[in-house]
Amino acid sequence: MTHHHHQPPQPPENHHRNYHYNPHSSSGGGASIRGCCCCLILLFSFLLLLTLTVVLVIILAVKPKKPQFELQQVAVQYINLAAPVATTASLSLAIRMLFTAKNDNTVGIQYGTSTLSIMYRGVPLGRGTVPGFFQPAHSVRQIQTTVIVDRVNLMQADAADLIKDATVNDRVELKIMGDVNAKIRILGLNSPSVQASIDCGIAISPSKQALIYKQCGFDGLQV
Repeated sequence: MTHHHHQPPQPPENHHRNYHYNPHSSSGGGASIRGCCCCLILLFSFLLLLTLTVVLVIILAVKPKKPQFELQQVAVQYINLAAPVATTASLSLAIRMLFTAKNDNTVGIQYGTSTLSIMYRGVPLGRGTVPGFFQPAHSVRQIQTTVIVDRVNLMQADAADLIKDATVNDRVELKIMGDVNAKIRILGLNSPSVQASIDCGIAISPSKQALIYKQCGFDGLQV
């Protein structure tokens, strides 16, 4: 008779697992985030560069011409010269100016607000503002502004010259100067701003309250 010896069940081995903390695991996630940010920055930079390249190619393709911005009319609304003593003079003046903007391009032009100064022998007398506006392609637009000089006091030599010009010569020569900012608009985007200068010489007759001479230049605008 065969006897089977049953061994008592052995207790399960106690497996000791060692868990090691990896100090580099969290930094790996940070590096991944930084990598994504760098990718996004590179993507946006590429898209911006691509957009600028497309705009530049279009500008070169359409070959924009210099817009024409000219002073067409000057009207004297009033002029008043007071000379209480020989060495001082007070000038009040209002001049209405009509500008014509002509755009022969196949793209629109965005004009910024412009400030014009009126001067007598280099002495600033007053300012006028031409509001900004958008001009479509192949269009002509008229813009009006008024320069007002309100009792500006001139001293000594300037006053003596002004009194002589007004009373003896009946001819007061003035300068109208200012800058005009323009941008070409293509596909809803504006090109960098380009500045031009307006330089007009006019002569006014105080007795007739009228303009007797005008010569203007418009220089420096390249698009």
